[in-house]
Amino acid sequence: MTPQRVTLITLGVADLEQSKAFYAALGWSPAEEQPGVAFYQLHGQLLGLFPLDELAKDQGRPDAPLGTGAVTLAQNFNTVEDVDAAFELALSAGATCLKRPEKVFWGGYSGYYADLDGHVWELAHNPFWPLSEYGSLTLPRS
Repeated sequence: MTPQRVTLITLGVADLEQSKAFYAALGWSPAEEQPGVAFYQLHGQLLGLFPLDELAKDQGRPDAPLGTGAVTLAQNFNTVEDVDAAFELALSAGATCLKRPEKVFWGGYSGYYADLDGHVWELAHNPFWPLSEYGSLTLPRS
């Protein structure tokens, strides 16, 4: 087994149906739903939406105040124009603008928004990291 991997990312959400509607507005559709949870198939991994209180219970700490914003999820795009289009789509779906996309110090282009529950997403174009035809990212060998 390869230890350096992530197979599932779970986001705690305040209102599952509202969060599912937000991600649907971005063009996402669940691959599997069970009562109280939705799973979205990514390239080689899953993203789950799970109510915050249920997530805390599942973690074995039912009274823990789970927070947001300490982790950034990112989507890379092939062009600056794709970043801008995805950013505007997120805002139209109800996302909060944290930083509009702009040229950045490392030579790329990126911006940040927060979803309905405050989970931070970065949308970026990195000219040094080519994407596969499916949008997945593998760092080039040096």
